[in-house]
Amino acid sequence: MTLIPAQQTPTATRGSLNRALRRTGALLAGGLLAAGLLAGQVAAEETGDPGPAAYKSALEGKRVVLVPMSMGFDLAQGWAHYIGNEVKGFGGVFETRDPNWDVAAGAQAITDLISSSNKPDVLIVQPPDLQSYTRLFKRAQEAGIFVIQVDNRTNYPTDAFVGSDWERLGELEAEAVIKGCGPDSSKKIGLIQGDQVNASSLDQYAGIAKVLKANPDFKIVGEPDSNWDATTARNVATTLLQQHPDVCGIIDFWDSTAKGTAAAIRDAGKTGNVFLVTTGGGEETDCTALEDGTFGAVVMTEVKNQSRDVSALIKFLLQSGLKPGQSKTWIYTLETAATKADVKPGTCWSLKETQAAK
Repeated sequence: MTLIPAQQTPTATRGSLNRALRRTGALLAGGLLAAGLLAGQVAAEETGDPGPAAYKSALEGKRVVLVPMSMGFDLAQGWAHYIGNEVKGFGGVFETRDPNWDVAAGAQAITDLISSSNKPDVLIVQPPDLQSYTRLFKRAQEAGIFVIQVDNRTNYPTDAFVGSDWERLGELEAEAVIKGCGPDSSKKIGLIQGDQVNASSLDQYAGIAKVLKANPDFKIVGEPDSNWDATTARNVATTLLQQHPDVCGIIDFWDSTAKGTAAAIRDAGKTGNVFLVTTGGGEETDCTALEDGTFGAVVMTEVKNQSRDVSALIKFLLQSGLKPGQSKTWIYTLETAATKADVKPGTCWSLKETQAAK
């Protein structure tokens, strides 16, 4: 019997089969990898950061209106620039109204906004005094408008206040004038107040009085009002210096009126002998006045920082789920009394630069 050997698979055939199997495995692996990547992409979309979409949904198209005491000065123009950029940046609408120092015009502007068919979502107001706008603020909140008070407070706390702790600011001014006068001076101090109705003026005075009570050697020898007018400040400061020629320091309650007080000091030939302290928004004219000796010290209310705080509050309130009037927040600006030695690049902001950026 002849044995017939088993048929052998040719070598070439076996190699082709192996290559085919490898290709099939590669295709399967590739398919599985693609499926895995697709599943991962879907999972990333389902569990990704929800923030940007929620932020856009809450803020886009929202209307914000600023009503300062006037648009004709650095504080208001600074707020409008910095806050306006933030609002426009998140897709909102930013507007201003200009009462031009007229309380009645400001009240009418707020009334019109409350009554309009296209009501603002957020109203930012610099109140002229403690009482004039309080009822309007309540009406605005009842109409569904968040109200943020900036710089000056009223007797009616709204959704937020952003600005100075004016009593603390007055303390800083008093401490600066005591240091500027020195222990060997006459220790006689003059005050040029704003008025007797504005919280910033009343609270500054309280802070100054608190420090002077702890330093009884220093006395206030005159405290006239400027009514926030530089010419009036110059006139009353001239009278004060005539009546008390040995005054060692003056605190003027606003840098704009302090320019009038500085002129009175210069006219009396007392530049360098009377240490002038004031407060302002930190615009570059404040730094210039410190550098040239017009001002001895300025407590800066930090317009850029205030604008940042207002902008953050707008974003929070519009995303919070709160209704107007449900919460109250106070955010005070961190402030120090700056002197010539403190002036550095970036200490002050530039109104010219903000205007050029428009």
